[in-house]
Amino acid sequence: MPTAARLVAAILLSILGYILSDLVRPLMPEGTDFGWFNYVNAFTGLCIGWVVMGSRAGRGFVQGINNGLTGVAVLFIWCLAIHSCYEMFRLAMRNRYDGPMEAITAIFLIASEFGLLIATPAVLGTAVAGALIIGPAADFAAKRWR
Repeated sequence: MPTAARLVAAILLSILGYILSDLVRPLMPEGTDFGWFNYVNAFTGLCIGWVVMGSRAGRGFVQGINNGLTGVAVLFIWCLAIHSCYEMFRLAMRNRYDGPMEAITAIFLIASEFGLLIATPAVLGTAVAGALIIGPAADFAAKRWR
């Protein structure tokens, strides 16, 4: 069911996903083709804000902060998973893996490499600051517009 909290959380988390994508771009190796990178992360933020954060909004300020931190953590996990799977498929099409189990295992290795690459103070600080804004904003929207 559409609510104002779902809409606010979805829009704000989508914007945060786009901003974090711009912060991650310089951290990647030079010559990386990003393609739809920002848009995929923004769409992932839209979906997570709607489903995860929007349904849990309206329980109080502290729960709003927790909701924001949870939403950003889920955003990181899903974006890492999506981009790691894409990178595995890209490498698999070049016959880099001997079998399907090696390819599936590579997803986790690629995700851990990407995770270590983007774990910088600028990215994590922006993510936490965004979570501290988005969570209470969604909570406010849930209480203001019922």
